[in-house]
Amino acid sequence: MSDIVFRSDVTVELVRSSASDSDVLFAARVSTQGEQTLESASAGTEASTRDQGLINYLMRDRHGSPFEHNSMTFYVQAPIFVFREFMRHRIASYNEESGRYKELSPVFYVPGPERNLVQIGKTGHYEFIPGTAEQTALVEQEARTTSQQAYESYQRMLEAGVAREVARIVLPLNIYSSMYVTMNARALMNFLSLRTKREGTHFPSFPQREIEMCAEKMEDEWAKLMPFTYEAFNKNGRVAP
Repeated sequence: MSDIVFRSDVTVELVRSSASDSDVLFAARVSTQGEQTLESASAGTEASTRDQGLINYLMRDRHGSPFEHNSMTFYVQAPIFVFREFMRHRIASYNEESGRYKELSPVFYVPGPERNLVQIGKTGHYEFIPGTAEQTALVEQEARTTSQQAYESYQRMLEAGVAREVARIVLPLNIYSSMYVTMNARALMNFLSLRTKREGTHFPSFPQREIEMCAEKMEDEWAKLMPFTYEAFNKNGRVAP
């Protein structure tokens, strides 16, 4: 059996993209210029500072469809419970590794010492605060012990000839999986508005920290691709148009 690996981070890589501020502009301008906008698009015209006003107007007044004419594909490694939260967002395309067709690797998530552990407040109005040293040690110990025991059980069933799709049922939600997720900028803004916590947002959100870690990395990549759109998103309260 391979050595068990414990991680407290996530992996997010932008592996393919066709996304720029100019994509928003040519899509928006077709409403007034018709096919003329295709010429600038095919010529690869980049957005200029004078175009910021149009992008901001579209964002502010929630004209959302021009932000859909682009695409970004991310490769994500994270614990399975994070993927279940991802897939609540039915505005993206997902392809995940399959425990039916491959043996799952012994990589498990254990919260790092900086992860807040204690929830205070009631549903709809709560926050998380740091745990005690004893709570932090307990979480790490229990997560490591149960992960190892579960993977050993998984291996025993595989060695006995049990099908992978059956043997995997004993594995916990903190085992890592990997997937590709593809979405456009409008969908990503919707995702970020719900899965990040920022001061000054029009609609505050309280995401689980582990999916927020993924969202933060996705946001960093998107900000490089579409800086004017990203600026308008933040300027207008991080609300998806």
